[in-house]
Amino acid sequence: MILRLRLFIGLVLGLLSFGVLAEVQVPIRVGVLYWSMQIPGQVAMRQGLEAEVERINQRAAGRGLPPVELIAEVAGDGEAGIRRQIEQMSAMVARRPDIIIVQPTDNAALAEPLLAANAAGIPVVAYDQYISGGRLDAFVTSDNRQAGYLNGEFIADRFADDREIGLILVEYPHVSSTVERLNGFLDALAEHRQPYRILKTYKAVQPEEGRRAGEAILRDFPAPGSVDVVFSVNDGGGLSVVAMLAAAGRREIIVASIDGDPAAVQRIDRQELIHIDSAQFCGPLGAEAMKTAYAIATGAPFAREVLVPVFPVTRDTLQLYPGWLGPIPEPFRKPWTANKPLWDGQIQTRQ
Repeated sequence: MILRLRLFIGLVLGLLSFGVLAEVQVPIRVGVLYWSMQIPGQVAMRQGLEAEVERINQRAAGRGLPPVELIAEVAGDGEAGIRRQIEQMSAMVARRPDIIIVQPTDNAALAEPLLAANAAGIPVVAYDQYISGGRLDAFVTSDNRQAGYLNGEFIADRFADDREIGLILVEYPHVSSTVERLNGFLDALAEHRQPYRILKTYKAVQPEEGRRAGEAILRDFPAPGSVDVVFSVNDGGGLSVVAMLAAAGRREIIVASIDGDPAAVQRIDRQELIHIDSAQFCGPLGAEAMKTAYAIATGAPFAREVLVPVFPVTRDTLQLYPGWLGPIPEPFRKPWTANKPLWDGQIQTRQ
């Protein structure tokens, strides 16, 4: 027994002398709070984030750098999801990970747990949506104003300059991304001097909400030709709206949406109601959130704001679109009238 103990001690000392055990790194504990696993784009963001974790850990193993250990939670949809995420973030702060990544379910709801993270000295990176109140160390999101703006300039090109568009908005005022998308859409109509009249607004960001909004639109505007355009702030609700309109034979309506859900892209290809969908690069967005968090946790330089571009999917640009997971394509000239004719897919960073 004594001999074996001496041999073990000798082995450990020998490994230390060669620096073998000295290279073993303590993992960086990353608490990550996802919003929904029912909204496909958000699932793709999670895939991009966790694929980046695998890349980081592979590189770390060969370079003597600390790996990442994820502690993941999913909030879920609706008001229950908002309440659950408040509880999850508060509990995550109590666990004291090295850093927290969060996809907020609501802009304002997480202010208190964010302040708690600030007080505990835990860095926080938000992605996809912002948190109002408290201090974020970094924010990573799609260029949501660009998404709405691309839709708006495309729609303006489809109507005569003196034609007032009868417009329905399917919006969601609770998170920053959807608010910015709506603002960008209306800004584009105004800047392209396209008259419009908002017939009515509905709230939807998830499939069941979209189904209810679609039923309400058909009930409120039953006559063909009574609506020119439906703008939806995301495909999560928008695709359900489109399904209801299609089932009712309302194919005269032009739908503009955002996210790039494969089902929306298929409808564009088949020329079924959706004419443009500003697609997120969901995988690269999740990856950028993880890259930023790892840089903060390891003391490396990082950008405090990262904007990932969106891609305008239409019948004319479909062949250039690689899908949610990227890669981001090269610049191209838009096949419609635009104040900025060139689409430039550069990731933008701000300090």
